[in-house]
Amino acid sequence: MKVKVNEAIRYPEVRLIGAEGEQIGVVSTAKARQLAEDVGLDLVEVSDKAKPPVCRIMNFDKYRYELKKKQQEAKKKQTVIETKEIKFRPKTEEHDLNFKIKKIKKFLEKKNKVKVTMQFRGREIIYAQSVGLEAIRKIADTLREDCVILQEPKMEGRQLIMFVGPKT
Repeated sequence: MKVKVNEAIRYPEVRLIGAEGEQIGVVSTAKARQLAEDVGLDLVEVSDKAKPPVCRIMNFDKYRYELKKKQQEAKKKQTVIETKEIKFRPKTEEHDLNFKIKKIKKFLEKKNKVKVTMQFRGREIIYAQSVGLEAIRKIADTLREDCVILQEPKMEGRQLIMFVGPKT
């Protein structure tokens, strides 16, 4: 974010806010700059969208420091939700299926979304509506108490896809 300070402000007149937050009113930019200089502070543009633009008398270095601190604090509180993907085939055995379900549960515990994909190759596509849908529904029923189903199973090309997310 580029903020105009002192000589960079080139408007004929500005709405001025004093160092203590009091409204001074609409004054010429030269007079505003002089008032800021008299108290040993900077003239900082707060809003250029207003008519006339709003400027404030403040310590610019302190303002910049506080702005940086706020951004760091906001970044700290931000959580990144990743989408993990688990792939199955229609002929995946029971043991492998259970192992992958455990993996999905681990992803959900870490507050990640999971994309469950059933891939069909060649002639396996004829099983999409029967075996494939049944297997995906079984996975969904197993996970139901641990997660929220964000997107019901649906076909996308040669894949059956379902999205699940952690319970909030």
